[in-house]
Amino acid sequence: MDDVFCAGCGIKIQTENEEAPGFAPPGALKHDPVICRRCFRLKHYNEVQEVPMTGDDFLRLLSKIAEADALVVYLIDIFDFSGSWVPGLQRFIGKNPVLLVGNKKDLLPKSTNPNKLKSWLRRSAKELGLRPVDVLLMSADKNQGIDEVRQNMEYYREGKDIYIVGVTNVGKSTFINHLLRQAGAGDGEITTSHFPGTTLDFIGIPLDDGHILYDTPGVVNLHQAAHFVSEQDYKAVMPSKEIKPRVFQLNENQTLFLGGLGRIDYTGPGRRSLIAYTSNALTVHRTKLENADDLFHRQYGHLLTPPSRRTELPVLERYDFRTDELNTDIVFSGLGWVTVKGRGARISAYAPSSISVSGRASIIKG
Repeated sequence: MDDVFCAGCGIKIQTENEEAPGFAPPGALKHDPVICRRCFRLKHYNEVQEVPMTGDDFLRLLSKIAEADALVVYLIDIFDFSGSWVPGLQRFIGKNPVLLVGNKKDLLPKSTNPNKLKSWLRRSAKELGLRPVDVLLMSADKNQGIDEVRQNMEYYREGKDIYIVGVTNVGKSTFINHLLRQAGAGDGEITTSHFPGTTLDFIGIPLDDGHILYDTPGVVNLHQAAHFVSEQDYKAVMPSKEIKPRVFQLNENQTLFLGGLGRIDYTGPGRRSLIAYTSNALTVHRTKLENADDLFHRQYGHLLTPPSRRTELPVLERYDFRTDELNTDIVFSGLGWVTVKGRGARISAYAPSSISVSGRASIIKG
């Protein structure tokens, strides 16, 4: 068919892939004007839908933000910081100020110190080359902290446009939908004529002062566990409610398995506590180090789940740590983390190459 472009966001219409940007059902082509399904949902239901985009395309779009004079609101997933981080973000957004918002705070145990968590987020962002004007916490799913974020957005934008940026599954669309409801978008229909025409695949939502809040597509970060496990297993991996810490007393040369996707070998010295902060549905299993390889080969996809069914055994990469903090988190991107109590522990961690593993000072007291 001849090229048709969405009258709402300007993206090229396609009718083949429902998951890709610009999708519209074939019947929509009979209407004038033609709008993509994402704009249709916004027009008729005041609802923004997530649209995923590959890394190169996403970074091409981000580079356009550098040409604007705007506030960038950058959403990251507190539970999966490394999997929700966009590498090199500062290079692509130029000198625009960034408000860093940690989402899904409701998943962390109530013992988590919010000030300590925000300090850790700020420090981690700085180490990765980003200096946010402020760091805030919220839960888009539970509608917690959104008023504070909205007020700070208004303060830091100084009458400018706003771009909301984040990877897929970070909660960006849920957050924007809350903003739409709070702004009273439901009091009147949002029509396609309200969307600034653009070929950048941004959707622009008008603000009261004539400026625009832009929703950007979610970048697909291949270090997210969501891209390694099935949809069914993802529900087990990603927590939907507050994490319940599980405490294990390990002797020297014992192993913890995080389902079939993560492994920690503790070789000493002495006996110490390891605390697993993962989805409550994720199986955490302890065994002797001498039995660990055999157990993995026999029970992958059975006792060690997820995965919920046995597939070809993944090749696991090894990461060695010696803890120098009083409490150290060994983080498995998208799976959670294991806190190792006490200094001087010798730890070897294993995960498939698509799941990054790192260490940090513990973000939860106790």
